[in-house]
Amino acid sequence: MELNLNGKTALVFGSTQGIGHAIASKFAAEGARVILVGRSADKLENTLKTLKNDGHDILVVNQEDVASIEAGAEKLKNQPIDILVNNTGGPNPGLVSEESWQNFEMAITKQLRCSQTFATALLPGMRERKFGRIVNIISTSVKVPIPGLGVSNTVRGAVASWAKTLSMEVAADGVTVNNLLPGFIKTGRLQQIIESNAQKSGRPVNEVSSDMQKSIPAGRFGEPEEMANMALFLCSEAAAYVNGTSIRIDGGRTGSI
Repeated sequence: MELNLNGKTALVFGSTQGIGHAIASKFAAEGARVILVGRSADKLENTLKTLKNDGHDILVVNQEDVASIEAGAEKLKNQPIDILVNNTGGPNPGLVSEESWQNFEMAITKQLRCSQTFATALLPGMRERKFGRIVNIISTSVKVPIPGLGVSNTVRGAVASWAKTLSMEVAADGVTVNNLLPGFIKTGRLQQIIESNAQKSGRPVNEVSSDMQKSIPAGRFGEPEEMANMALFLCSEAAAYVNGTSIRIDGGRTGSI
């Protein structure tokens, strides 16, 4: 099975760390030209040095700032970009009944407005070339809401519905839109959740981490590279008939079919 991305250009958000970094590294190793996206030029430049092959680039975008999002999309709208990976950190934990509307607005900007803005900028070129891949890194909460993640559950679900709707509109032009739903993946975000749970419960961090791993049928946390492997498949020619779906990468933890 051919999974290389030779001749393709991929725009990867949140690519200086965690899942985004793993995806960017995998794509570069498989022949793609990668444009790293993040808010820190220094971190992006440092990450650029770690990628295999040459010709990669960076784009500074603050996903919490509408003007920055629109300026970034404007820069790229006439460039031949084949792959868009929408990826951003989730909102802080909290009960939905106690959240402010401002927190919802911020999450909507980061996770939905940014995705919509860049998709609409890049889709004309994808459709003209009869090839495009949009992959959204969301959460297993779109299948089963996660207690204590009120804003995240709400907005991630909206992104999943947006993606499904978009997938039906663009499929005839060779463009696919799919979602990856990470479970407990070894990232800074997971460590924050572990530490937060430990603080709230008064239990040691290692004990909380151990109990979380026991809740996973696979018995362990996932690796960012395991997310990257699936992203590579979805963005390859081999996945041309995979469209409008949400794929869980969670070791079997999510309690739904």
